Amino acid sequence: MNHFFSVNPTVHGGDIYSRRVEHDFSANINPLGMPESVKKAIVQSIRSFEHYPDVNCTRLREAIAAHDGFDTEKIVCGNGAADLIYRAVQVLSPKRALVAVPTFSEYERALLSFGCEAVHYNTRKEDNFSLREDFIDSIEGCQMVFVCNPNNPVGNLVKPELLRKIIEKCAMCGASLLIDECFMDFTGESPLSSNDLTGNVMLLRAFTKIYAMAGLRLGYMLCSRSETAVKIKSCGQCWSVSVPAQVAGAAALNERDYVNLTVELIVEERSFLTQALKESGFEVFDSSANFILFRCGMPLGELLMSEGFAIRDCRNYPGLSEGYYRIAVRGHSENQLLVEAIKRCVKNG
Repeated sequence: MNHFFSVNPTVHGGDIYSRRVEHDFSANINPLGMPESVKKAIVQSIRSFEHYPDVNCTRLREAIAAHDGFDTEKIVCGNGAADLIYRAVQVLSPKRALVAVPTFSEYERALLSFGCEAVHYNTRKEDNFSLREDFIDSIEGCQMVFVCNPNNPVGNLVKPELLRKIIEKCAMCGASLLIDECFMDFTGESPLSSNDLTGNVMLLRAFTKIYAMAGLRLGYMLCSRSETAVKIKSCGQCWSVSVPAQVAGAAALNERDYVNLTVELIVEERSFLTQALKESGFEVFDSSANFILFRCGMPLGELLMSEGFAIRDCRNYPGLSEGYYRIAVRGHSENQLLVEAIKRCVKNG
């Protein structure tokens, strides 16, 4: 089940710079776009961009504390979620870490960058690539464990009872546990709270996806132990979170209705796209997030790119292979255009 592995070349969604992209379904960004209140806050604060950022992200951390119910000293902000993944690995310095695949490649890349043996647990296609009970047994002998919930690129959630057992097992074994909840806001489900945590647990969250702020680069980590947060903060550069990112983040956390509207849209449009993919003869995997993983027997990525549609080719995910693709859930008119383009590809392919 477990073995040492290397990471495939870095490929992520959202590459609109090296190719002609008219409709980007490769990046899982909120189709509602950045909230108007956030744009307004950035514009109104533009004169403050002349100054260095607050290295402690004081106002932003206070806003996060009020929003998520964590003490400010247990919160650390970073230049996107990926920044915090690397900093956490650097600080914790695990010798052996567990990653369930397929999942976000930056976990593995961070581990290997700091000389850690990255060990993977293989999920199965017939189980919708979900974690099974035997994942708990794989934690033995590992100093760090990664769980993506909902998982990228599948969009499936870990069963609450199994997640509780994972948290307890890591605490018992002394393993640090990083739970990536960056897409949880799209599911309508409740994220973990401070009362759910025991041992050394880090909850990774981001403004990137839910508030359509990918270009601003802003993520944060909620730690069960304040000393972990202090160490993670201390290993990064002083000004990792810019002034506009801090202003935007504090403003975004007031957007409750915006998040609720997003969930309603995603549920409806995910169902529409799922049905369309199935009608095209593709194998579609269940998702609770704002993206869908599917499999088909044609070079769909290349065919769609020729029409200006970018989707995520998932062959570079450990545990997946050629023919696996992920699409983001966009607004209905854009989703309809994608469906029509797919139908043309199937008809002509």
